[in-house]
Amino acid sequence: MQDYANKTIKELAGECDTVEDVHNLLKNLFKDTLQQIFEAEMEDHLGYNKHSLEGNNTGNSRNGYSKKTIQTKLGKTDIEIPRDRNGDFEPRVIKKYETTSNDLEDQIIAMYAKGMSTRDIESHMRDIYGIDVSPTMVSKVTDKILPVVTEWQSRPLERIYPIIY
Repeated sequence: MQDYANKTIKELAGECDTVEDVHNLLKNLFKDTLQQIFEAEMEDHLGYNKHSLEGNNTGNSRNGYSKKTIQTKLGKTDIEIPRDRNGDFEPRVIKKYETTSNDLEDQIIAMYAKGMSTRDIESHMRDIYGIDVSPTMVSKVTDKILPVVTEWQSRPLERIYPIIY
């Protein structure tokens, strides 16, 4: 398996002449991987493979795709999320109403933990990543972790902590 992956990477790398070509290649690989994951999740949800006769008269079937643009570390990416007729398919990798990958939330939480204000975080995200994130959105993300932080800060302390130098 590893030999096949290395061979494929070498073939793909041969098509790249510039850094932008590599960036676009990675972006497309990420998009294609997400699409495959969505298809696998849909098959798991419905209980049968695409175009399988097992799906006839099951009460639920595929119903096209909904298009969505998400923001990732590689830039904006257009993806197609499969839909089912009953409308109860919920992708696990990127939820229905998410427009960013989870890495963005991780970065916001890390900046907040280091003492940056919501306005500083907004400015940083715009300057570095070209992403417009409102202070309100930053507050919503940080509000998710505040209960955990408060619980950690309020935990009972041991009388003695061993320290090794």
